[in-house]
Amino acid sequence: MYLVSAATSPGSITIGDREVSRLGFGAMRVMGAGEAAPLLVRRAVDLGVQFIDTADIYGDGASEEIIAEALVPYPDDVLIATKGGFVPGVVDRSRVVPGQPLTAPLLPPDGRPEYLRRVCDASLRRLRVDTIELYQLHAPDPKVPFEDSVGALVELREEGKLRHIGVSNVNRKHLATALTITPIASVQNRYNPTDRSSERVLEMCEEHGIAFLPWGPISADNEAIDAIASREHATPQQVALAWLLARSPRMLPIPGTSSIAHLEENVAALDLELSDDDIAAVSALGER
Repeated sequence: MYLVSAATSPGSITIGDREVSRLGFGAMRVMGAGEAAPLLVRRAVDLGVQFIDTADIYGDGASEEIIAEALVPYPDDVLIATKGGFVPGVVDRSRVVPGQPLTAPLLPPDGRPEYLRRVCDASLRRLRVDTIELYQLHAPDPKVPFEDSVGALVELREEGKLRHIGVSNVNRKHLATALTITPIASVQNRYNPTDRSSERVLEMCEEHGIAFLPWGPISADNEAIDAIASREHATPQQVALAWLLARSPRMLPIPGTSSIAHLEENVAALDLELSDDDIAAVSALGER
């Protein structure tokens, strides 16, 4: 079992040369807030969120447009990140699991440099910026050499269209390859108390000082987590977020929601301190 300390402070984290608070906001679901979506984004910033993550496929660009509507001119201390590399609206039905929700990895990837250039330009327009602070390759494309996809982002950075480069849905080999080409500011992989398939990628991020952005961070359907939540008068989702914050100083959870009340609950997880025993109990879930 790896060891984490209950005394780990939520504090802040660096992404490239930027420092942000350690609980971000994932904007995949903002469209579900309807007309209140810009208010939801503004409320996140009012609560102290300094990192907002989106992607061109979220609502086929609608998420980026909502963020711009809510925040332009952007506060100096808020970092907006987006992603490109999936083809929106086209689901790879061969990868659909009956009864499971459709998620980004079910979309066909497109890591061709010309495609990444096109979607990056579209994100710049929707976000109403000249430079994207953090642009992430949404997934490796098995039909395109990974170094070509990363190299395309390097070219876009040299042109001033983005400042920092991140990668998503990668393994250790992908990350090692990317690091031979350029500094990597972030890795965004699925990770939560019961899904530790990216454990070794997280460890590599710790070794290189890379921010790790766990997507799907609050999967917490577990009796052990429920028991801790009940005792601490918290929600299971808050316990999951508190555990992630304690798990690694390079962890930057990005829970998303379409509800202001749920957003406020998520941010309140920063104030939840788990005991060493509680942290160990949640950690053990990933080892079963």
